[in-house]
Amino acid sequence: MLWMLAGLLMASSCGNQTNENTNTTEQKQEPVTQVEQVQQASVHRAAFVPAESTPDFVDAAEHSVDAVVHILTKVVRQSNTYEDFFGALLGQLYGYPGQSRSNTLEAYGSGVVLTPDGYIVTNNHVVEGADQVEVTFNNKVKKTATIIGTDPTTDLALIKVEAEDLPYLTFGDSDNVRIGEWVLAVGNPFRLTSTVTAGIVSAKARNLSILGEGTEVESFIQTDAAINPGNSGGALVNTKGELIGINAAIASHTGSYEGYSFAIPSNIVRKVVDDLLLYGETQRGYLGIYPAELTQELAEKEGLELIEGVYVADVTEGGAAKLAGMQKGDVLTAINGKKVNTVTQLMETIRQYRPGDKVDVDVNRSGHHHHYELTLLNEDGNVDVVKKGDSFYNSEFGLMLRPVSKDDMRRLDIKNGLKIVEIRQGRFMNSGVPVDFVITKVNGNSVNSKSDLENALKNSRSRRTTIEGVYPNGMMGSFYY
Repeated sequence: MLWMLAGLLMASSCGNQTNENTNTTEQKQEPVTQVEQVQQASVHRAAFVPAESTPDFVDAAEHSVDAVVHILTKVVRQSNTYEDFFGALLGQLYGYPGQSRSNTLEAYGSGVVLTPDGYIVTNNHVVEGADQVEVTFNNKVKKTATIIGTDPTTDLALIKVEAEDLPYLTFGDSDNVRIGEWVLAVGNPFRLTSTVTAGIVSAKARNLSILGEGTEVESFIQTDAAINPGNSGGALVNTKGELIGINAAIASHTGSYEGYSFAIPSNIVRKVVDDLLLYGETQRGYLGIYPAELTQELAEKEGLELIEGVYVADVTEGGAAKLAGMQKGDVLTAINGKKVNTVTQLMETIRQYRPGDKVDVDVNRSGHHHHYELTLLNEDGNVDVVKKGDSFYNSEFGLMLRPVSKDDMRRLDIKNGLKIVEIRQGRFMNSGVPVDFVITKVNGNSVNSKSDLENALKNSRSRRTTIEGVYPNGMMGSFYY
Protein backbone atom coordinates (compact mmCIF):
# COMPACT_ATOMS: atom_id res chain seq x y z
CA MET A 1 0.00 0.00 0.00
CA LEU A 2 1.05 3.60 -0.51
CA TRP A 3 0.94 6.17 2.27
CA MET A 4 0.14 9.50 0.67
CA LEU A 5 1.91 12.45 2.29
CA ALA A 6 0.62 15.96 1.77
CA GLY A 7 3.21 18.70 1.82
CA LEU A 8 2.68 22.42 1.37
CA LEU A 9 1.17 22.35 -2.11
CA MET A 10 -1.38 19.55 -2.19
CA ALA A 11 -4.62 19.21 -4.12
CA SER A 12 -6.20 15.79 -4.41
CA SER A 13 -4.43 14.15 -1.46
CA CYS A 14 -5.10 14.92 2.20
CA GLY A 15 -2.33 17.38 2.82
CA ASN A 16 -2.36 21.01 1.78
CA GLN A 17 -4.99 21.67 -0.85
CA THR A 18 -3.75 23.89 -3.67
CA ASN A 19 -4.09 24.53 -7.32
CA GLU A 20 -2.03 21.41 -8.05
CA ASN A 21 -0.80 18.13 -6.47
CA THR A 22 2.35 17.25 -4.51
CA ASN A 23 4.43 14.48 -3.01
CA THR A 24 4.00 10.95 -1.69
CA THR A 25 5.87 8.73 0.75
CA GLU A 26 6.16 4.94 0.73
CA GLN A 27 4.97 2.92 3.71
CA LYS A 28 3.56 -0.43 4.54
CA GLN A 29 -0.09 -0.81 5.34
CA GLU A 30 -2.51 1.59 3.70
CA PRO A 31 -1.85 4.87 1.89
CA VAL A 32 -1.88 7.85 4.19
CA THR A 33 -2.28 11.43 3.18
CA GLN A 34 -1.35 14.20 5.46
CA VAL A 35 -4.64 15.95 6.01
CA GLU A 36 -5.13 19.21 4.37
CA GLN A 37 -5.86 22.81 4.62
CA VAL A 38 -9.24 24.34 3.86
CA GLN A 39 -11.70 26.83 5.36
CA GLN A 40 -12.81 28.89 8.32
CA ALA A 41 -14.35 29.43 11.78
CA SER A 42 -14.45 31.65 14.89
CA VAL A 43 -14.33 30.45 18.49
CA HIS A 44 -16.21 29.54 21.69
CA ARG A 45 -14.77 28.05 24.83
CA ALA A 46 -15.85 24.53 25.60
CA ALA A 47 -16.98 24.29 29.20
CA PHE A 48 -20.20 22.39 29.80
CA VAL A 49 -21.56 19.15 31.22
CA PRO A 50 -22.53 16.49 28.66
CA ALA A 51 -25.68 14.43 28.97
CA GLU A 52 -25.45 11.55 31.42
CA SER A 53 -26.93 8.86 29.21
CA THR A 54 -25.84 9.58 25.65
CA PRO A 55 -23.01 11.62 24.11
CA ASP A 56 -24.00 15.27 23.82
CA PHE A 57 -22.85 15.92 20.26
CA VAL A 58 -24.88 19.12 20.02
CA ASP A 59 -23.10 20.95 22.84
CA ALA A 60 -19.66 19.68 21.87
CA ALA A 61 -20.16 20.68 18.23
CA GLU A 62 -21.64 24.07 19.09
CA HIS A 63 -18.70 25.01 21.28
CA SER A 64 -16.02 23.51 19.06
CA VAL A 65 -17.07 24.85 15.68
CA ASP A 66 -16.49 28.44 16.76
CA ALA A 67 -12.96 27.61 17.89
CA VAL A 68 -11.83 26.21 14.54
CA VAL A 69 -10.66 28.63 11.86
CA HIS A 70 -9.98 28.50 8.16
CA ILE A 71 -6.36 29.14 7.13
CA LEU A 72 -5.30 30.37 3.70
CA THR A 73 -1.58 30.42 2.90
CA LYS A 74 0.13 31.99 -0.09
CA VAL A 75 3.56 31.23 -1.47
CA VAL A 76 5.10 33.67 -3.96
CA ARG A 77 7.84 32.34 -6.25
CA GLN A 78 9.97 34.21 -8.81
CA SER A 79 11.39 32.04 -11.56
CA ASN A 80 13.39 34.69 -13.40
CA THR A 81 15.88 35.07 -10.52
CA TYR A 82 15.92 31.83 -8.58
CA GLU A 83 16.00 28.16 -9.44
CA ASP A 84 13.11 26.60 -7.61
CA PHE A 85 13.98 23.87 -5.07
CA PHE A 86 11.43 21.50 -6.57
CA GLY A 87 13.03 21.84 -10.00
CA ALA A 88 11.40 19.78 -12.72
CA LEU A 89 8.67 18.58 -10.35
CA LEU A 90 7.16 22.03 -9.99
CA GLY A 91 7.71 22.62 -13.67
CA GLN A 92 5.51 19.66 -14.49
CA LEU A 93 2.89 20.57 -11.92
CA TYR A 94 2.75 24.33 -12.33
CA GLY A 95 4.41 25.21 -15.61
CA TYR A 96 6.80 27.25 -13.49
CA PRO A 97 10.21 27.43 -15.26
CA GLY A 98 10.50 29.98 -18.01
CA GLN A 99 7.89 32.35 -16.60
CA SER A 100 9.20 35.81 -15.80
CA ARG A 101 6.28 36.86 -13.60
CA SER A 102 5.72 35.88 -9.98
CA ASN A 103 3.46 32.90 -9.30
CA THR A 104 1.29 32.89 -6.21
CA LEU A 105 0.35 29.42 -5.02
CA GLU A 106 -2.46 29.04 -2.49
CA ALA A 107 -3.12 26.32 0.06
CA TYR A 108 -5.87 25.82 2.60
CA GLY A 109 -6.32 24.23 6.00
CA SER A 110 -7.73 24.55 9.49
CA GLY A 111 -6.52 25.74 12.88
CA VAL A 112 -7.67 25.75 16.50
CA VAL A 113 -7.78 28.88 18.66
CA LEU A 114 -6.10 28.21 22.02
CA THR A 115 -6.24 31.63 23.71
CA PRO A 116 -8.61 34.62 23.64
CA ASP A 117 -5.79 36.87 22.37
CA GLY A 118 -5.29 34.91 19.15
CA TYR A 119 -2.79 32.05 19.47
CA ILE A 120 -3.75 29.31 17.01
CA VAL A 121 -2.31 25.83 16.58
CA THR A 122 -2.28 24.07 13.21
CA ASN A 123 -0.20 21.56 11.27
CA ASN A 124 3.28 22.52 10.12
CA HIS A 125 2.42 21.36 6.60
CA VAL A 126 -0.46 23.86 6.55
CA VAL A 127 1.83 26.90 6.88
CA GLU A 128 5.20 25.50 5.78
CA GLY A 129 6.99 27.90 3.45
CA ALA A 130 4.13 30.42 3.46
CA ASP A 131 4.79 34.06 2.60
CA GLN A 132 1.32 35.08 3.78
CA VAL A 133 -1.05 33.44 6.27
CA GLU A 134 -4.68 34.58 6.44
CA VAL A 135 -7.13 33.36 9.09
CA THR A 136 -10.91 33.50 8.58
CA PHE A 137 -13.17 33.11 11.60
CA ASN A 138 -16.63 31.64 11.69
CA ASN A 139 -18.15 35.14 11.67
CA LYS A 140 -16.33 35.79 8.35
CA VAL A 141 -13.81 38.19 9.93
CA LYS A 142 -10.38 37.83 8.30
CA LYS A 143 -7.03 38.54 9.95
CA THR A 144 -3.40 38.23 8.91
CA ALA A 145 -1.44 35.79 11.04
CA THR A 146 2.22 35.64 12.03
CA ILE A 147 4.04 32.32 12.31
CA ILE A 148 5.37 32.09 15.88
CA GLY A 149 7.15 28.78 15.50
CA THR A 150 7.06 25.40 13.80
CA ASP A 151 8.07 21.84 14.65
CA PRO A 152 8.32 19.61 11.56
CA THR A 153 9.11 16.55 13.71
CA THR A 154 5.57 16.60 15.10
CA ASP A 155 3.95 18.43 12.16
CA LEU A 156 2.77 21.25 14.43
CA ALA A 157 2.92 25.02 14.09
CA LEU A 158 1.83 27.97 16.22
CA ILE A 159 0.52 31.15 14.59
CA LYS A 160 -0.84 34.40 16.06
CA VAL A 161 -3.45 36.98 15.08
CA GLU A 162 -4.05 40.27 16.85
CA ALA A 163 -7.39 39.88 18.60
CA GLU A 164 -9.21 40.04 21.92
CA ASP A 165 -11.88 37.92 23.61
CA LEU A 166 -11.83 35.13 21.05
CA PRO A 167 -13.67 31.96 22.00
CA TYR A 168 -11.19 29.09 22.28
CA LEU A 169 -10.86 25.41 23.07
CA THR A 170 -9.28 24.02 26.22
CA PHE A 171 -6.98 21.01 26.30
CA GLY A 172 -8.17 17.60 27.39
CA ASP A 173 -5.82 14.85 28.57
CA SER A 174 -5.06 12.60 25.60
CA ASP A 175 -3.48 10.01 27.91
CA ASN A 176 -6.96 9.40 29.35
CA VAL A 177 -8.61 8.94 25.95
CA ARG A 178 -10.05 5.43 25.69
CA ILE A 179 -10.55 3.19 22.67
CA GLY A 180 -14.25 3.23 21.79
CA GLU A 181 -14.76 6.75 23.13
CA TRP A 182 -16.90 9.08 21.03
CA VAL A 183 -15.09 11.99 19.36
CA LEU A 184 -15.86 14.81 16.94
CA ALA A 185 -13.62 16.08 14.14
CA VAL A 186 -14.07 19.77 13.36
CA GLY A 187 -12.57 21.46 10.32
CA ASN A 188 -13.01 22.74 6.80
CA PRO A 189 -12.90 19.80 4.35
CA PHE A 190 -13.09 20.60 0.63
CA ARG A 191 -13.54 24.29 1.60
CA LEU A 192 -16.83 23.43 3.29
CA THR A 193 -16.49 25.63 6.35
CA SER A 194 -17.25 24.63 9.92
CA THR A 195 -17.90 20.94 9.29
CA VAL A 196 -18.37 18.49 12.16
CA THR A 197 -18.14 14.69 11.86
CA ALA A 198 -18.46 12.06 14.57
CA GLY A 199 -16.76 8.74 15.25
CA ILE A 200 -14.99 6.73 17.89
CA VAL A 201 -11.38 6.29 18.90
CA SER A 202 -10.26 3.23 16.95
CA ALA A 203 -6.71 2.92 18.30
CA LYS A 204 -3.96 4.86 20.03
CA ALA A 205 -0.20 5.27 19.58
CA ARG A 206 -0.18 4.65 15.82
CA ASN A 207 3.16 5.19 14.10
CA LEU A 208 2.65 5.83 10.36
CA SER A 209 6.20 6.96 9.50
CA ILE A 210 4.94 9.84 7.40
CA LEU A 211 6.83 12.73 9.03
CA GLY A 212 10.26 11.60 7.94
CA GLU A 213 12.56 8.65 8.24
CA GLY A 214 13.80 8.04 11.77
CA THR A 215 11.28 10.31 13.47
CA GLU A 216 10.66 9.44 17.10
CA VAL A 217 7.52 11.47 17.81
CA GLU A 218 4.74 9.91 15.74
CA SER A 219 2.02 8.55 17.99
CA PHE A 220 -1.37 9.25 16.43
CA ILE A 221 -4.86 8.78 17.80
CA GLN A 222 -6.75 6.77 15.18
CA THR A 223 -10.46 7.46 14.70
CA ASP A 224 -13.19 6.67 12.19
CA ALA A 225 -14.50 10.25 12.20
CA ALA A 226 -14.55 11.44 8.58
CA ILE A 227 -11.57 13.67 7.76
CA ASN A 228 -10.83 14.99 4.27
CA PRO A 229 -8.59 17.51 2.48
CA GLY A 230 -9.00 20.78 4.36
CA ASN A 231 -9.31 19.21 7.82
CA SER A 232 -5.56 19.46 8.41
CA GLY A 233 -4.92 21.39 11.62
CA GLY A 234 -8.53 21.07 12.77
CA ALA A 235 -9.77 19.86 16.14
CA LEU A 236 -10.48 16.40 17.48
CA VAL A 237 -12.64 16.90 20.57
CA ASN A 238 -14.34 14.67 23.11
CA THR A 239 -17.99 14.95 24.15
CA LYS A 240 -17.01 17.56 26.74
CA GLY A 241 -15.75 19.79 23.94
CA GLU A 242 -12.14 19.41 25.11
CA LEU A 243 -9.34 19.37 22.54
CA ILE A 244 -7.78 15.90 22.56
CA GLY A 245 -5.98 16.03 19.21
CA ILE A 246 -5.05 17.97 16.07
CA ASN A 247 -6.19 16.22 12.89
CA ALA A 248 -3.25 15.51 10.63
CA ALA A 249 -3.60 12.53 8.30
CA ILE A 250 -5.85 9.93 6.72
CA ALA A 251 -5.24 6.45 5.36
CA SER A 252 -6.57 6.42 1.82
CA HIS A 253 -6.10 4.98 -1.67
CA THR A 254 -7.78 8.03 -3.22
CA GLY A 255 -6.72 10.98 -1.06
CA SER A 256 -10.22 11.17 0.44
CA TYR A 257 -11.67 9.60 3.57
CA GLU A 258 -11.93 5.80 3.59
CA GLY A 259 -12.46 5.11 7.27
CA TYR A 260 -9.09 5.79 8.90
CA SER A 261 -8.17 9.19 10.33
CA PHE A 262 -5.28 10.22 12.55
CA ALA A 263 -4.73 13.05 15.04
CA ILE A 264 -1.74 14.27 17.04
CA PRO A 265 -2.47 13.73 20.76
CA SER A 266 -3.27 16.87 22.74
CA ASN A 267 -0.59 16.22 25.38
CA ILE A 268 2.06 16.41 22.67
CA VAL A 269 0.36 19.47 21.16
CA ARG A 270 0.26 21.27 24.51
CA LYS A 271 3.94 20.63 25.17
CA VAL A 272 5.07 21.74 21.70
CA VAL A 273 2.94 24.89 21.91
CA ASP A 274 4.39 25.74 25.32
CA ASP A 275 7.93 25.22 23.98
CA LEU A 276 7.34 27.48 21.00
CA LEU A 277 5.93 30.19 23.27
CA LEU A 278 8.65 29.95 25.91
CA TYR A 279 11.72 29.25 23.79
CA GLY A 280 10.78 29.63 20.14
CA GLU A 281 12.01 26.04 19.69
CA THR A 282 10.82 22.64 20.83
CA GLN A 283 12.78 21.02 23.65
CA ARG A 284 13.29 17.25 23.54
CA GLY A 285 14.25 15.16 26.52
CA TYR A 286 16.06 11.85 25.89
CA LEU A 287 16.18 8.66 27.94
CA GLY A 288 19.42 7.61 26.30
CA ILE A 289 18.34 4.15 25.20
CA TYR A 290 17.89 2.27 21.95
CA PRO A 291 14.39 0.80 22.33
CA ALA A 292 13.07 -2.23 20.46
CA GLU A 293 9.67 -3.85 20.22
CA LEU A 294 9.41 -6.84 22.55
CA THR A 295 8.14 -9.68 20.37
CA GLN A 296 7.54 -13.30 21.26
CA GLU A 297 10.66 -14.29 19.33
CA LEU A 298 12.79 -11.75 21.21
CA ALA A 299 11.27 -12.75 24.55
CA GLU A 300 12.11 -16.42 23.89
CA LYS A 301 15.63 -15.54 22.79
CA GLU A 302 16.25 -13.47 25.93
CA GLY A 303 14.54 -15.96 28.24
CA LEU A 304 11.75 -13.57 29.23
CA GLU A 305 8.56 -15.05 30.63
CA LEU A 306 6.31 -12.02 29.90
CA ILE A 307 5.90 -10.14 26.62
CA GLU A 308 5.25 -6.84 28.33
CA GLY A 309 7.19 -3.60 27.98
CA VAL A 310 9.86 -2.23 25.66
CA TYR A 311 13.18 -3.98 25.22
CA VAL A 312 16.33 -1.92 25.84
CA ALA A 313 18.61 -2.98 23.00
CA ASP A 314 21.37 -0.70 24.28
CA VAL A 315 22.06 2.35 26.43
CA THR A 316 24.05 5.38 25.30
CA GLU A 317 27.27 6.42 27.03
CA GLY A 318 26.63 9.41 29.26
CA GLY A 319 22.87 9.13 28.70
CA ALA A 320 20.21 9.47 31.38
CA ALA A 321 19.44 5.75 31.50
CA LYS A 322 23.03 4.59 31.96
CA LEU A 323 23.77 7.28 34.54
CA ALA A 324 20.79 6.04 36.55
CA GLY A 325 21.86 2.39 36.36
CA MET A 326 19.81 0.91 33.52
CA GLN A 327 21.46 -1.76 31.39
CA LYS A 328 21.32 -3.32 27.97
CA GLY A 329 18.76 -6.14 28.05
CA ASP A 330 16.43 -4.43 30.51
CA VAL A 331 12.71 -4.35 29.73
CA LEU A 332 11.19 -0.94 30.42
CA THR A 333 7.62 -1.46 31.63
CA ALA A 334 6.36 1.93 32.84
CA ILE A 335 7.10 5.67 32.88
CA ASN A 336 5.75 7.61 35.88
CA GLY A 337 3.45 4.69 36.62
CA LYS A 338 2.03 4.60 33.09
CA LYS A 339 2.51 1.23 31.40
CA VAL A 340 4.31 1.23 28.06
CA ASN A 341 4.11 -1.77 25.77
CA THR A 342 5.35 -0.38 22.45
CA VAL A 343 8.14 1.90 21.31
CA THR A 344 5.53 4.38 20.06
CA GLN A 345 3.88 4.57 23.49
CA LEU A 346 7.28 5.14 25.06
CA MET A 347 8.15 7.95 22.65
CA GLU A 348 4.76 9.61 23.09
CA THR A 349 5.25 9.66 26.85
CA ILE A 350 8.84 10.95 26.79
CA ARG A 351 7.91 13.57 24.17
CA GLN A 352 5.88 15.34 26.86
CA TYR A 353 8.99 16.19 28.91
CA ARG A 354 11.96 18.52 28.54
CA PRO A 355 15.65 18.16 29.35
CA GLY A 356 16.03 18.48 33.11
CA ASP A 357 12.67 16.90 33.89
CA LYS A 358 12.72 13.88 36.20
CA VAL A 359 10.80 10.71 35.33
CA ASP A 360 10.27 7.46 37.25
CA VAL A 361 11.09 4.34 35.25
CA ASP A 362 10.08 0.77 36.07
CA VAL A 363 12.29 -1.98 34.67
CA ASN A 364 12.12 -5.77 34.51
CA ARG A 365 15.62 -7.25 34.63
CA SER A 366 15.77 -11.03 34.47
CA GLY A 367 12.45 -11.30 36.26
CA HIS A 368 13.34 -8.81 39.00
CA HIS A 369 11.71 -5.39 39.35
CA HIS A 370 13.91 -2.29 39.43
CA HIS A 371 12.87 1.34 39.85
CA TYR A 372 14.91 4.33 38.68
CA GLU A 373 14.51 8.10 38.82
CA LEU A 374 16.04 9.59 35.66
CA THR A 375 16.85 13.18 34.78
CA LEU A 376 16.20 13.53 31.06
CA LEU A 377 19.01 15.06 29.02
CA ASN A 378 19.10 16.77 25.63
CA GLU A 379 20.79 15.26 22.60
CA ASP A 380 24.11 16.80 23.67
CA GLY A 381 24.01 15.06 27.05
CA ASN A 382 23.11 18.04 29.25
CA VAL A 383 19.98 19.84 30.46
CA ASP A 384 20.41 23.07 28.49
CA VAL A 385 17.49 24.36 26.43
CA VAL A 386 17.72 25.53 22.84
CA LYS A 387 16.50 29.08 22.40
CA LYS A 388 15.50 30.94 19.29
CA GLY A 389 17.88 33.69 20.32
CA ASP A 390 20.86 31.56 19.30
CA SER A 391 20.60 33.09 15.81
CA PHE A 392 22.25 35.83 13.78
CA TYR A 393 21.28 38.17 10.97
CA ASN A 394 22.94 38.28 7.54
CA SER A 395 22.14 41.56 5.82
CA GLU A 396 23.27 40.41 2.35
CA PHE A 397 20.73 37.59 2.36
CA GLY A 398 18.18 39.33 4.57
CA LEU A 399 17.96 36.20 6.72
CA MET A 400 17.97 35.30 10.40
CA LEU A 401 19.98 32.09 10.64
CA ARG A 402 21.23 29.70 13.27
CA PRO A 403 23.36 26.55 13.27
CA VAL A 404 21.27 23.48 12.54
CA SER A 405 20.61 21.25 15.56
CA LYS A 406 21.86 17.68 15.83
CA ASP A 407 18.24 16.56 15.82
CA ASP A 408 17.67 18.24 12.43
CA MET A 409 20.96 16.92 11.10
CA ARG A 410 19.92 13.39 11.98
CA ARG A 411 16.42 13.86 10.56
CA LEU A 412 17.64 15.42 7.29
CA ASP A 413 20.74 13.21 7.02
CA ILE A 414 23.19 16.13 6.85
CA LYS A 415 26.35 16.96 8.77
CA ASN A 416 26.20 20.75 8.91
CA GLY A 417 24.10 23.74 7.95
CA LEU A 418 22.49 27.05 8.81
CA LYS A 419 18.74 26.95 9.34
CA ILE A 420 16.58 29.87 8.16
CA VAL A 421 14.48 31.09 11.10
CA GLU A 422 13.21 34.36 9.61
CA ILE A 423 13.13 36.00 6.18
CA ARG A 424 13.33 39.80 6.05
CA GLN A 425 13.60 42.30 3.21
CA GLY A 426 16.43 41.22 0.94
CA ARG A 427 17.52 38.80 -1.75
CA PHE A 428 15.48 35.92 -0.35
CA MET A 429 12.20 37.81 -0.08
CA ASN A 430 9.58 36.28 -2.42
CA SER A 431 12.13 33.73 -3.64
CA GLY A 432 10.19 30.65 -2.62
CA VAL A 433 12.82 29.74 -0.02
CA PRO A 434 10.89 28.87 3.16
CA VAL A 435 11.62 29.30 6.83
CA ASP A 436 13.25 26.07 8.12
CA PHE A 437 15.20 25.56 4.90
CA VAL A 438 18.79 24.55 5.81
CA ILE A 439 21.66 26.09 3.84
CA THR A 440 24.48 23.55 3.76
CA LYS A 441 26.89 25.14 1.26
CA VAL A 442 27.58 28.61 -0.11
CA ASN A 443 29.78 28.79 -3.20
CA GLY A 444 30.79 25.18 -2.58
CA ASN A 445 31.92 25.83 1.00
CA SER A 446 30.23 24.05 3.91
CA VAL A 447 28.67 26.48 6.38
CA ASN A 448 27.83 25.90 10.02
CA SER A 449 28.36 29.32 11.63
CA LYS A 450 28.24 33.06 11.05
CA SER A 451 31.96 33.16 10.27
CA ASP A 452 31.64 30.23 7.82
CA LEU A 453 28.99 32.12 5.88
CA GLU A 454 30.91 35.40 5.85
CA ASN A 455 34.10 33.69 4.67
CA ALA A 456 32.22 31.78 1.94
CA LEU A 457 30.82 35.04 0.60
CA LYS A 458 34.08 36.99 1.02
CA ASN A 459 36.29 34.41 -0.71
CA SER A 460 34.05 33.86 -3.71
CA ARG A 461 35.86 34.28 -7.03
CA SER A 462 32.64 34.50 -8.98
CA ARG A 463 30.08 37.27 -9.22
CA ARG A 464 27.43 34.60 -8.84
CA THR A 465 26.55 33.18 -5.41
CA THR A 466 25.55 29.53 -5.37
CA ILE A 467 23.43 28.17 -2.51
CA GLU A 468 22.92 24.48 -1.71
CA GLY A 469 20.66 23.13 0.98
CA VAL A 470 17.84 20.94 2.20
CA TYR A 471 14.13 21.66 2.12
CA PRO A 472 12.20 20.85 5.37
CA ASN A 473 10.76 17.69 3.79
CA GLY A 474 14.28 16.39 3.07
CA MET A 475 14.41 17.31 -0.62
CA MET A 476 17.78 18.68 -1.73
CA GLY A 477 17.87 21.96 -3.63
CA SER A 478 20.26 24.51 -5.10
CA PHE A 479 19.97 27.91 -6.72
CA TYR A 480 22.07 30.96 -7.47
CA TYR A 481 21.82 34.70 -7.92
